Amino acid sequence: MLSAALAGAVVVGLLGLVAAFAMSRPEPALVGAPLLLAAALAWDRRPAAGAQDATTRTTLAAESTLAPEAAEARDATETTDATENGVRAGRPTLLVRIAVAAVRRPDAVQLRLELGERAPVDVLLTPRAAAGLTARVPIVHSGRQRVAAAQAREVGADASWASEPGERAEVERVVRPRRRPVRALPLPARLLGLTGQHVSTRPGDGGEFRDVDLFHPGDRLRRIDWRATARAGRAGELYVRRTTATSDAAIHLVVDARDDLSGVVADWSRAHPRPAVSSLDVAREAAASLAVAYAAVGDRVGFDDLGGAQRVLPPRAGARHRERVLRAIDLTTATGTLYTRVRSPRLSPGALVFVLSTFLDDQPATLALTWRAAGHRVIAVDVLPPRDGRDLTARDRWALRTVELERRLRLGRLQSGGVELMPWADASGREAALRALAGGGRRR
Repeated sequence: MLSAALAGAVVVGLLGLVAAFAMSRPEPALVGAPLLLAAALAWDRRPAAGAQDATTRTTLAAESTLAPEAAEARDATETTDATENGVRAGRPTLLVRIAVAAVRRPDAVQLRLELGERAPVDVLLTPRAAAGLTARVPIVHSGRQRVAAAQAREVGADASWASEPGERAEVERVVRPRRRPVRALPLPARLLGLTGQHVSTRPGDGGEFRDVDLFHPGDRLRRIDWRATARAGRAGELYVRRTTATSDAAIHLVVDARDDLSGVVADWSRAHPRPAVSSLDVAREAAASLAVAYAAVGDRVGFDDLGGAQRVLPPRAGARHRERVLRAIDLTTATGTLYTRVRSPRLSPGALVFVLSTFLDDQPATLALTWRAAGHRVIAVDVLPPRDGRDLTARDRWALRTVELERRLRLGRLQSGGVELMPWADASGREAALRALAGGGRRR
């Protein structure tokens, strides 16, 4: 389409020629004649009639500069990296290749480019430069994310004409969260499963020594303790060695994905926050680490998302179900809407519930207290990163203090209701809390 610059050049050029003729002076003509000549050249180089309906094609392709295996190995070995605003140095990056295919004869290409969470940038390039661009996007967050987006339009000589913006091209990736090793696993108060690696209190095969008793119908012959029988010295009586049975636990991972906040408090209300690890990144890391650890010992793992009822997986065992749970954790994204559960999700009897939330409102706390009152062991995992309020105004600092006070009162109500608390963002506090929860949580 023709721009207003072409009409303006024609109008100003004609006015210059008329003024030169009226005043009999050459100066206005020296101004108007070049403008009319430029307008004529632009009109001659306007797009052909067949190219008016064509749109500029923009293609994006992203490739990782670090192999997935190497990235996981680096995440597992790097624990003391230098950080800035919560972003760990040395994170893998994606190499984004941008190619704009012009269908007309433009003098320039206007490209609107969005990389990661940064604000959109408008650049003006030559057609040759726009045909092959590369950009590196650091991977800061886990889960599904838009890596890059681009939209281009063609611009004629002296901006005499400009095409309609072409189709928007986007590149999305699903980044798996880091998995921390969990060396101490909390267990429910009672184990009701029939298989697994945990020692239960009921008699059975495969567990620790329980006692020695007389042989009863149904006891296996290989359980006969010949030494105890010989020491008893009673004819016709056999003694068997009894053990405790092994059992599994039902684990429910409940992630509150209704909001996603970073440690930089000033960015909570910004449309394009600075790159920093967010609460949902911490929640994905905690959920994935716990799911892998419990599935490795044969426990049944389930998943639920408070941000919506479409991602609910009942607790089951097996490698295939573990991958489904991990996939659901990877695809968990912030909804940005206040979704309230009218009815609390149903859980398996005697299950252990992990509620991973920032606890900035009452819904996760109410659900945790409801499950605790129903007899489940509930562990509230705090996933809110340490707050940085250096860029806040005095008014915002008072607001942050109010929010922190309400949050502390909410966490105190959870503790008074029998819900156990555990931080995850702090590595030392996480390890100590897991050891304490694994050692004193289960009743024999």
